[in-house]
Amino acid sequence: MTKTARKKPKAARQTTGTETAPQSRPFPSREQLREFIAESTGRVGKREIARAFGLGPEHKLALRDVLRDMAHKGEAAPAGHRRFASPSGASSNAPGPAAPEPQAGRLSRRHNTAVPEAIIVEITGIDTEGDAIGRPVDWRGDGPVPTIFMQPEARGQAALAPGHRVLARIRPIGNAYGARKYEGRTLKRIEGSAGRVIGIFRRRGGLMRIEPTDRRVKAEWIVPAGEDGGAQDGEIVRGEPLPMGGLGLKPARVTERLGDASGAKAVSLLVIATLNIPDSFTAEVMAEAEHARGVSPDGREDLRQIPLITIDGADARDFDDAVFAEPDGDGFRLIVAIADVSHYVTPGSALDRSARERGNSVYFPDRVVPMLPEALSNGWCSLRPNEDRACLFAEMRIGPDGRKRAHRFGRGLMRSAARMTYEEVQETRNTGRETPAFSLDHLYGAYELLLGERQRRGTLDLDVPEWKVSLDTEGRVSDVSRRQRLDSHRLIEEFMVLANIAAAEELERLKRPCVYRCHAKPSDIKLDGLRTYLHGMSISLPAGDQIHPRDLDSVLSQVAGTEEAPLVNDAVLRSQSQAEYTIENIGHFGLALTRYAHFTSPIRRYADLIVHRSLIAGLGLGSDGLRPDDAQKLVDTCEHITGTERRAAQAERDAVDRYMAAFMADKVGCIFDARISGVTRFGLFVTLIDTGASGMIPLSALPDDFWMHDEATQSLNGKRSRVVFHLAQTVSVRLAEAKPVTGGLLFQMMMPGRDSRPTAPPAGGKPTPGKRPPRPAVKGKHPRDGAKKARTRRT
Repeated sequence: MTKTARKKPKAARQTTGTETAPQSRPFPSREQLREFIAESTGRVGKREIARAFGLGPEHKLALRDVLRDMAHKGEAAPAGHRRFASPSGASSNAPGPAAPEPQAGRLSRRHNTAVPEAIIVEITGIDTEGDAIGRPVDWRGDGPVPTIFMQPEARGQAALAPGHRVLARIRPIGNAYGARKYEGRTLKRIEGSAGRVIGIFRRRGGLMRIEPTDRRVKAEWIVPAGEDGGAQDGEIVRGEPLPMGGLGLKPARVTERLGDASGAKAVSLLVIATLNIPDSFTAEVMAEAEHARGVSPDGREDLRQIPLITIDGADARDFDDAVFAEPDGDGFRLIVAIADVSHYVTPGSALDRSARERGNSVYFPDRVVPMLPEALSNGWCSLRPNEDRACLFAEMRIGPDGRKRAHRFGRGLMRSAARMTYEEVQETRNTGRETPAFSLDHLYGAYELLLGERQRRGTLDLDVPEWKVSLDTEGRVSDVSRRQRLDSHRLIEEFMVLANIAAAEELERLKRPCVYRCHAKPSDIKLDGLRTYLHGMSISLPAGDQIHPRDLDSVLSQVAGTEEAPLVNDAVLRSQSQAEYTIENIGHFGLALTRYAHFTSPIRRYADLIVHRSLIAGLGLGSDGLRPDDAQKLVDTCEHITGTERRAAQAERDAVDRYMAAFMADKVGCIFDARISGVTRFGLFVTLIDTGASGMIPLSALPDDFWMHDEATQSLNGKRSRVVFHLAQTVSVRLAEAKPVTGGLLFQMMMPGRDSRPTAPPAGGKPTPGKRPPRPAVKGKHPRDGAKKARTRRT
């Protein structure tokens, strides 16, 4: 029988000399639970955890729910009846010691961590044969994320679909372009994880199928007779996998009809369904929002005589920040007023629970999925001109050196003097026109001081193109254009950054909980990859891991105004760590700041709402501040809203990709100027210069040759023709395929002086490669392993 370590966490140890009965203590955070499970030898259950943390009977149900959720998210591995183990070392057999770890594979080359025999795997895609592909849930290595090819489920079991999580036994089967490959076999499905079958329903005679809309899903799902749910041909549907009866396409049942795939809102509808983004409010939430009313000046500072103005994009749907500046001796007095969302969204309310679940708003070209109902986001929490609105404000004094001298926070009542767009502000500034109600000169004066401080601080100023997708009244793409980045944009950005810094500093002064917006420096592996990338362009980056943002900004300055600038900016961006929300401050690398929080957008970000509540509680500005029990859950809240923010960013990218593909669909066969943005063993990635649309040129669409990949110079070299394709090279490409359903674009390379006729793809097939030497047959230990080796030999 396996003994379980009873070592108590430091926070839960008794300090008295005599042994006493465990006393009820505050509920542990998920991080503490993860550490305890990881440090324990063997399996642990609720009893061991309760003893270690001194929990009482009142915590029993909460502990059960948290452990179930941790198992669902891969933070703990089920290990027998109501017992758990660390996901990085879960054993396939619940009782008994963990099985020895195989030595062939390693999850992290840097940390030399051996692969456990059983891990929790999340299914991310389906290959062309209908088999599931996944990745480890608890991935903490610095190297490439391993790919896990799952074996088919047992006969009679439902097929695995994207979103499913399983405890799987794995074994190494080789490498794929530097990333480890493993074969996985399901040991146990994680309770509560639901597979996502999202696609377009196709009916061809008596045959019914679901065409996937996720590029990672390569195979269709077959719909048996009687399982179509009444779906019509061309509808977007949600389905669930059915038990398998044998080989061939996996069966699925239609569970929900979501709308016409040719409709005006089809793209955003697809993305929302695929990423499972909540897009409807309950009746209780709507009722609370509809009952909202304006506030009185009692207990608030009256700012209605101060000409605060809002500056937003022309297509902005809500206005949650307003600004004002005036001279203050040799510096400026700056006020940033933010909508007082915390007055309407109180802790523990239905509105609060819904906002936390969503985490943030999600913006699409045709719609917005708001964090709050429209009655608040576009109503009482929107700082409309000439209407009284509740606000939380930061008043800051800026010295002549651009540094903040002092700040204070308060709760006020304001009235916006004007609603202006970025373009209007810039035009007014450029033409020198006067604004009678307020002075733009004072705003720009404060901005210029802050800009000088930003430059002295040495921040990373990326210039990555942002493309605007314009739609007509029927929801079709009418135009794709690059968004301009004006000084008026930078002005608001600098004001918001300063207010965010002040909020973090004020909460530290008050010794109150703070949700920091942290951005770690790039990892060593990413920096090495960036050095290799830049070396191919004859650009050097300082050696070592003690890199400063100004080092990267210097690289950007070297290429500013050149053809390589967009690619270098994109490469530097991809080398960065992902920003996250956390209660442990590690600073913000990109902004070169030691402390930073989000304070300025509580309408669309739950993190800002928490910061508001903490300030209200710390400054005694009301009874609706952050509650002690909510403060204890901030670790979990930070993890959750970091995840929802990344989901929103992915949704917005996926939607733009699909709109781009739809915009290009009627241009198949046309030739475009493009720039090579990526070089791999299996082909080239290119970005069109005019629209920013990105796609791939597979090896089969390159001229007939024996292509060799040079990683050091990031190039593909033709052995016979001596033709070289390298990063940032301008090329002519022909659009071969555009798939709006998945957002995928395929191109063919056009070579001057050669036959420029496209190799048209057969119906439903891939582009014809032309005459090529036969592909060498290479035997591997695994069918997929042999295919990968053959492809490597060929290139």
